[in-house]
Amino acid sequence: MNVVAATGTPILNDILPPSIFATPSTILRAAGSVGGAFTMWLVGALIAAAGTMVYMELGTGLPRSGGEKNYLEYIYRRPKYFVTCAYATYAIITGSAAANSVVFGSYITHALALEPTRWTVRTAAFLVLTFCFLIHGTCMRWGVRLQNALGMFKLIILTLIVFSGMLALTGGYVVIVNRYERPDNFRWATFWEGSGTSANAYITGLYNVIWSFVGYSNANYALSEIRDPVRTLKRAAPIAVASVTTMYFLINVAYFAVISKRDILESRQIVAALYFRNLFGATFEKALSAFISLSTLGNLLAGQFVQGRVIQELGREGVLPFSEFFASNEPFGAPFNGLFTQWFVSCTFILAPPPGDAYLFIISLSSYSYAIINTLVSVGLLLLYLPSWLSAGREWKPPYHAPKLVILLFFLSNIFLIVVPWIPPTNGTQVYEHLPYFLHALVALSVSLLGATYWYVRCVWLPRRGGYTLQREWVHQDDGTARQQFRRVIN
Repeated sequence: MNVVAATGTPILNDILPPSIFATPSTILRAAGSVGGAFTMWLVGALIAAAGTMVYMELGTGLPRSGGEKNYLEYIYRRPKYFVTCAYATYAIITGSAAANSVVFGSYITHALALEPTRWTVRTAAFLVLTFCFLIHGTCMRWGVRLQNALGMFKLIILTLIVFSGMLALTGGYVVIVNRYERPDNFRWATFWEGSGTSANAYITGLYNVIWSFVGYSNANYALSEIRDPVRTLKRAAPIAVASVTTMYFLINVAYFAVISKRDILESRQIVAALYFRNLFGATFEKALSAFISLSTLGNLLAGQFVQGRVIQELGREGVLPFSEFFASNEPFGAPFNGLFTQWFVSCTFILAPPPGDAYLFIISLSSYSYAIINTLVSVGLLLLYLPSWLSAGREWKPPYHAPKLVILLFFLSNIFLIVVPWIPPTNGTQVYEHLPYFLHALVALSVSLLGATYWYVRCVWLPRRGGYTLQREWVHQDDGTARQQFRRVIN
């Protein structure tokens, strides 16, 4: 079990983002009823389980670090460099820390008893992103120490929610403070009351659920650093996903056992704060909101640390323009330029959407982008079983095989997530307060167009016009960093 723990813990930490403190309100609003919300969590868990099997097969078949990038490059080898260029744009978008920084802003302003206006929450989000960028970019060792220390807050808070919620539900030693509305969410008559039928609203809620499970493939990014990666992934990934699914359902039971449906709908991103208020009073609520903020800070530090490395590696492969700039470790021995890029993208997502829509738009955009990538990965895995798809000398015989029906269902579920957001919402429902309902889908597809355009200009149009072809070669920068660069070979 030591092997399982070694990898299960990172998966467990990555798959438990701060969204569990923020998304239940959005999911309930999309579902319309408590029963509908639990149904969404069940569907999301099934999609995550199917995705875990798909990524287990790919991870055991190609046991090296890199995740989706490696798999897409292995499956889709033509046109040359196309997948790499297209993936680079998605990696920058989906790695944005904007959503979690908004969660931090919501809870820290609540803890400090500040009015959660448009600019107080966004200012707090901007400041925490800047802090993460600077500490990792200038003092990475201290940044890693801090993120590891803060990671414990999340597990402590979630454990407290689960146990206190179960005690409240069974009428034990924990009871709801008298002056707050007592919930009535688990009677059959109220359990399904208000259930909606809008497919678009359902997908909006499902995006939030999937965002909460998004870490199920994170171990695949670092397989080269894991001892016996095939055996470890086969054992650790299912245990981690099953544990997290159980944790999520227990947390939701706790929320609905302690908070009324009306209060959850009005809570926006601070549902966990209301939970502690109802059980322990306003003073304890403020203190726990501060702890949730610290937990979110730990997650932000961990996410930015990884994303800075991802952008740096894309620079070292020569994919990004100005690759020397992105590949460098100067001036502080850290991926400062990659971290700066991630900081800039995240801050843009925080400030661009109108108030009330920022958090939902960011999650929907990232989830839609993941759906596109997962669609290509899953259909690509099915293609690997066609002898005509593999070139001479290649064969696909991984140690673990996901059932083909599971791969097909994962593919179809992601097609569903891609198509439905284009269907107009029914009367009385809306995705955003101020934005077009399809905007996140349009932006995500525009990112695809941006990546395709970049590939065509750099790898097709310019070489054709200049009469040369591109070849990659290894070079060493002045700071000692080894990277690849494209060299022009005259035809």
